Amino acid sequence: GAILGRSETQECIYYNANWEKDKTNRSGIEPCYGDKDKRRHCFATWKNISGSIEIVKQGCWLDDINCYDRNDCIEKKDSPEVFFCCCEGNMCNERFFYFPEMEVTQPTSNPVTPKPPLFNTLLYSLVPIMGIAVIVLFSFWMYRHHKLAYPPVLVPTQDPGPPPPSPLMGLKPLQLLEIKARGRFGCVWKAQLLNEYVAVKIFPIQDKQSWQNEYEIYSLPGMKHDNILQFIGAEKRGTSIDVDLWLITAFHEKGSLTDFLKANVVSWNELCHIAQTMARGLAYLHEDIPGLKDGHKPAISHRDIKSKNVLLKNNLTACIADFGLALKFEAGKSAGDTHGQVGTRRYMAPEVLEGAINFQRDAFLRIDMYAMGLVLWELASRCTAS
Repeated sequence: GAILGRSETQECIYYNANWEKDKTNRSGIEPCYGDKDKRRHCFATWKNISGSIEIVKQGCWLDDINCYDRNDCIEKKDSPEVFFCCCEGNMCNERFFYFPEMEVTQPTSNPVTPKPPLFNTLLYSLVPIMGIAVIVLFSFWMYRHHKLAYPPVLVPTQDPGPPPPSPLMGLKPLQLLEIKARGRFGCVWKAQLLNEYVAVKIFPIQDKQSWQNEYEIYSLPGMKHDNILQFIGAEKRGTSIDVDLWLITAFHEKGSLTDFLKANVVSWNELCHIAQTMARGLAYLHEDIPGLKDGHKPAISHRDIKSKNVLLKNNLTACIADFGLALKFEAGKSAGDTHGQVGTRRYMAPEVLEGAINFQRDAFLRIDMYAMGLVLWELASRCTAS
């Protein structure tokens, strides 16, 4: 039989601030339907605009463990942009409250990326190609300078074990709007999460390993960085027969560096900014950083660096995306994937094309650096500086 909450939810207060656009009723009482073996809840979302409460939506919410045994509708997150709460019991969402959980956090300092001492002089005195060479050499020096002296980590020859249970992004409703790109492992949608745009990468179930690997890389300690695509969440959608795997990240309207360079040329200053932020992102990815607040960040090899996997923010700051083929290197642990020749052929280093890869950490990081050099050449070929 069904395991019900403290009180079975049969109806909830209903309200939709966008009732005209959605062509629904504006307010009323909504009967809650669903499977008999699933719990039903009520929910409310609202905004606090200069002290004035503005309700966004109220209604029924299907089986969600975060709502179990909650008699009152209470938002506990600290200062969210849109408040959300859920509860169990008939019309329990008629009243809703905000009681933030107080947390004491210690300030953390992000690694500071030093600039080369002669960077400004080189910028104004040397030709563009020399400037690009400085950026490449600087990036290589940075990851060599900061990494720990760990012994080589060999890539294992056995198949990886079964992935852990898939995570759930959580409570907030998500609406797909339009397809922005298609790739080897699925398609990328522009979507709306409450009142902000996000990107949703949808994998078919046969590409579960790529989805799982990308989620695990994003979930490592220290993966929040200005030049790495911001991760929001992951979840499964659909029935057991027809399941899609979703990966939700920040959305950047300018899209990939490939698309941007097809439609635009860049000035010398724009070239330097894009190249420098790309190099910072890759150098940070390659770094092995112990002692972070949330744990030890291992060195990571991307293994598919290309202009299509570099996204541009509105100010042309670059961020690295797509970690479906990435490898992490942790002392005493296996690195994961066994395939040496992966990625996009036109960006592969000669040793990869020849099948002569040294399966050690430094070899994989150097392969990334080779691919980054080709991306920088693409960027230079669209520069207007003479």
